[in-house]
Amino acid sequence: MLKYILTIKFLRATILASFPYLKFDVYRFDDSFVSGLISTSIRSALDCPLNYARSYLANILPLCVKKIVYLDSDLVLVDDIAKLAQTPLNENQILAAPEYCNANFTSYFTPTFWSNPSLSLTFADRKACYFNTGVMVIDLDRWRSGDYTRKIEAWMELQKRMRIYELGSLPPFLLVFAGNIAPVDHRWNQHGLGGDNFRGLCRDLHPGPVSLLHWSGKGKPWVRLDANRPCPLDALWAPYDLLKPPFSFDS
Repeated sequence: MLKYILTIKFLRATILASFPYLKFDVYRFDDSFVSGLISTSIRSALDCPLNYARSYLANILPLCVKKIVYLDSDLVLVDDIAKLAQTPLNENQILAAPEYCNANFTSYFTPTFWSNPSLSLTFADRKACYFNTGVMVIDLDRWRSGDYTRKIEAWMELQKRMRIYELGSLPPFLLVFAGNIAPVDHRWNQHGLGGDNFRGLCRDLHPGPVSLLHWSGKGKPWVRLDANRPCPLDALWAPYDLLKPPFSFDS
């Protein structure tokens, strides 16, 4: 508990030093929420309990918080977040996120999943697409009333028994929500800047307007900067690293 208290104090001090005008609260995510539910994935970094915190926001945040914008920690926002928050949800939708229907959706689940009709029929009559859970607008009232945390946990429990996917906290979201997502314009998720997951290659920006830069993938900008092996776009992250002085490629 002492370690937690010291971490929170450090976090508050760091944020206040950079944003003295910001009003904020810190809410604790208890690792015990996912104790015994996490399965190993193809990347060990995805096994961290904090990767699953997004599934528990409705439990962690006060009931007065009815709608939120969830953002991963490996991104930089370069537009007014209020625009993203105003993404409309119809009466049957719980969340909005950037969708990528050209992605190979079947690759997110194992042959065990697809060969079992009782499982694969989960997506029957659903136009399921991959969506990125690093940028989401979530209606917490609807989430709570539908007990969606429990629905995600049910798939995680099945995963422990049958190994139906390989990729951390994303597949349970796909299983529960894919096919009923309010789309978010791709300008809000210039994703993949973490480079090729397998070869460590640098990525360029996708064509089109940019509202948010997302270093999804294996390579994180703070790691590459610390190692003096940055990709060109990592210079866009450097000024926002609260734990480091401004970065310069000339230094």
